[in-house]
Amino acid sequence: MADPLWWYQPRMANADDGNSADDKRAIDESRAALAEEVGRMATEAVGLAERFGVTLDFSEASVDGVEEVLVELVDHALDGDAMDLSVQRFGCYLLEVGRRAHGGYFSWWDEREAPVLVAGEPECKIGLLTWDKVRGRLGGDPADEIPFFYAGFARRAKERKPGDHVTYV
Repeated sequence: MADPLWWYQPRMANADDGNSADDKRAIDESRAALAEEVGRMATEAVGLAERFGVTLDFSEASVDGVEEVLVELVDHALDGDAMDLSVQRFGCYLLEVGRRAHGGYFSWWDEREAPVLVAGEPECKIGLLTWDKVRGRLGGDPADEIPFFYAGFARRAKERKPGDHVTYV
């Protein structure tokens, strides 16, 4: 059976698979650039949340605050660029919370056109993809409740076992 997280591998493959030092450097640079962008967007989410009187501090407890802001934004009927930007900001905030709490790195999932957090390597791969879930919540779907979604990832990341390969979408 194929690895269910094939998507997270950089196009050049893993540097540990016999690739050159240049390949490893390119992978590291790509991950660093993506981490910088995720961090920037997450910081913008913090600023937006403050407009709603919600403090986001990058702790796992602050995920409840994300839910509060997203519920407020549902009433604003976001569309187009405003929707996309809100999805990206709050999705990146959740990814950064996950990275700070559970480690890992960010990679780009081409097919979903979104960043993903990969935690647990090299023993396992626990992935977190947030943009679709945030988009659903901003669309008013209560089934896309963010604290419940994030808690599932956090629980699995804390209790991970060698060989685990799972993605939370």
